[in-house]
Amino acid sequence: MTSPAHLPAKPFHLRLPATSANLGPGFDALGLAMALDLTIDATVADAFHIAATGRNPELCGRLERNLILTTYVDVLAVAGLRAPSLHLQLHNEIPLGMGCGSSAAALLAGVLLANHFGNLNWTTQQILEEACRREGHPDNVAACLLGGMTVSASSNDRLFTATCGKNLNWSLCLAIPSSSLSTKKARGLLPATYPREDAVANIQATALLVAAFAQGRGDLLRAAMQDRLHQPYRSKACPLLPLLLPLADVPGVFGVTLSGAGPSILLFAEATAAPKLPELIRQAAADPALEVIHTTIAVGASWS
Repeated sequence: MTSPAHLPAKPFHLRLPATSANLGPGFDALGLAMALDLTIDATVADAFHIAATGRNPELCGRLERNLILTTYVDVLAVAGLRAPSLHLQLHNEIPLGMGCGSSAAALLAGVLLANHFGNLNWTTQQILEEACRREGHPDNVAACLLGGMTVSASSNDRLFTATCGKNLNWSLCLAIPSSSLSTKKARGLLPATYPREDAVANIQATALLVAAFAQGRGDLLRAAMQDRLHQPYRSKACPLLPLLLPLADVPGVFGVTLSGAGPSILLFAEATAAPKLPELIRQAAADPALEVIHTTIAVGASWS
């Protein structure tokens, strides 16, 4: 194993947004970037070290089983390169284990760090495909990298993406429960097969949802976010979902959906309706202490 040639001394700055996958019917196909960021400043060091601030600093700052570092080291090992030790100054705004794309952001960060400090010179498409391969599905990673609402599909071992909705001024509210839910456990709740009518209903809703984002049609979201493939089966593990779904009928609210595999819930609303939503959400959940985060649609990752 060799050291990277022409080791870059220049510090590397990364910003990666949170993401919400599925958006109701778009199971493993749709993802949305949200303006809650994982920010990293990386420099070559004598030993690995992480100084973490923001959400969950004790988890983000540990060296053992750190997804950013293990991905960084492994990508370079596969390329036959020894990973230079790094000092990471990290600030995290993404809730962990809450269906907000924290693992996708970490994986993508690791791949980008490897590309920079290993002088791999990968294209954006190569970076995307490597991170998606490691994640196992493209929805969160593609939205994190490309921003807006991103559609992803694999065909003949190639990944295709399209993005829209980056400039929509819709308000987003995340309702975040106190307990997390692993994606593996959430996937284990799903059936192996589905009735044809459920598959057809989801195809129709997904098509409508993409059109809603492409045309800025918030009025379509309530119908377009109807899902039969995963949300009904995850409700028991995500008890906020049945409590908050009726808020889609509130004036000014466009739609309500499980965020990724849950357990967080994502609400879309007119910008003018945003101030009243946290109280409405807490009332519907019968939990005055429920954490509610207001955010917006974000552009994709950036690095320099």
